Amino acid sequence: MQTLTVDLGDRSYPIHIGTSLLDRSELILPHLAQKRVAVVTNTTVAPLYLERLSASLQAAGVAVMPIVLPDGEAYKTWETLNLIFDALLGARAERKTTLIALGGGVIGDMTGFAAACYQRGMPFIQIPTTLLSQVDSSVGGKTGINHPLGKNMIGAFYQPQVVLADTDTLKTLPAREVSAGLAEIIKYGLIWDVEFLGWLEANMDKLRALDAAAIAHAIHRSCEIKAQVVSQDEREGGIRAILNLGHTFGHAIETGMGYGNWLHGEAVGAGMVMAAEASRRMGWLSDADVARSRALIRAAGLPDVAPDLGVDTWLDYMGHDKKVESGKLRFVLLKRLGEAVVTGDMPEATLRATLAACVAPTGD
Repeated sequence: MQTLTVDLGDRSYPIHIGTSLLDRSELILPHLAQKRVAVVTNTTVAPLYLERLSASLQAAGVAVMPIVLPDGEAYKTWETLNLIFDALLGARAERKTTLIALGGGVIGDMTGFAAACYQRGMPFIQIPTTLLSQVDSSVGGKTGINHPLGKNMIGAFYQPQVVLADTDTLKTLPAREVSAGLAEIIKYGLIWDVEFLGWLEANMDKLRALDAAAIAHAIHRSCEIKAQVVSQDEREGGIRAILNLGHTFGHAIETGMGYGNWLHGEAVGAGMVMAAEASRRMGWLSDADVARSRALIRAAGLPDVAPDLGVDTWLDYMGHDKKVESGKLRFVLLKRLGEAVVTGDMPEATLRATLAACVAPTGD
């Protein structure tokens, strides 16, 4: 097992990465305010891992209440969030009861948001079971739900007590979900670490095959970078925004295509190609840099062409992005491979040319 720390003073917390962590209740017990937890999961993950986690906790004397939600991005809504509150209120859960998120990014985001809201704040723990959630969404305290007009527009910054990334859970992931997780891993290379980017190019086949050593290294390095960024800027007032490379475009894809039709990682993959193309048009990246980025995204099994939502629709959905400031769109672009920048100075003509160059008809 490897352990990293997200350094946030008295709210710092560990990220444990390793195998068979679902069985290690001793990693959870120190973070419980009382020996009572509610495990929030979904209909896909529950049959795989709920009993195993529950048995480990119950053997340590912890009372476990399961809350099983429907699976999918389409259910990341107020209505589903209320199912968590209904269960907590029905069981008379207290402020010191701990919520445990057992699942991917949707479960983690909703559980964290529920924890931030219930009785104005209860502790929660992240046990991410997808590659994307292990390298990105479980770390950093972003929680929330979607709105028909924009993804993750309603939520809170609320940090977990601990993150347990059990890499054994990746063995049950469909190949498409593995690729979706690889998008966020590629992001870290593009924004922060060009040496890691080269390592990803050399090891992409191993990563897609879930080679244990390669996956462990990729998860560790990704979490290491994210922890470093979040420790500097918890609430995205500055440098943390670079973690959103490709997300302004990607969130527009997810919203425009209907939540769940494109996986988050797929939309981010296409969005990163768009960000690279925009960076080239700004004079920062070369043609070869864009081709290199696109080739790696394609090698990960991700789409490198975005759907054609129509320029007005693109602009409308991007206008709901959380990085909009004083009504002005701000984008995460690349000054060079391994160095990201947030800018509000992209000319509209450059944006429109990027959209035209990177989209395909929705029927393709």
